[in-house]
Amino acid sequence: MYNNNYMYKDKEIVAIERAMVAIRRRQSRRVLAKAQGAGPEYDVLDVIEGAREPVTVTAVAQALSVDQPRASRLVAAAVEAGLVRREADQADGRRSHLALTDEGSAALEHAHRARQAAFAAAMEGWSAAERAEFARLLTRFVDAIA
Repeated sequence: MYNNNYMYKDKEIVAIERAMVAIRRRQSRRVLAKAQGAGPEYDVLDVIEGAREPVTVTAVAQALSVDQPRASRLVAAAVEAGLVRREADQADGRRSHLALTDEGSAALEHAHRARQAAFAAAMEGWSAAERAEFARLLTRFVDAIA
């Protein structure tokens, strides 16, 4: 049963929750991915690009908050699409690291352009100061929520 006592009275917190739910729903429908013609294997490309150390299937699972079998399927799809290749781990021959292929790098660059164009369109009419403040606050929020 829903209990109103748990609701925040702060209207900004309520507005942020609603906005985040809307973002999640749009992402679950893959609105941005559809706009750029990408499938879920592009999430693997984002993980590889953003990594500070060699990426494994386990690292993909952790980064995407999915189970190992789902991560394996995503990686396999990215490999099959020619976007990612497996490279032998020099320290442990039983393991492999994931790396972007030239096609994967090009696809990721295309994805960046498409996403950034979608964001620019959404912020059309915003001043440079508003965009800077939004970027600063959104980054701070994402860092805090992680």
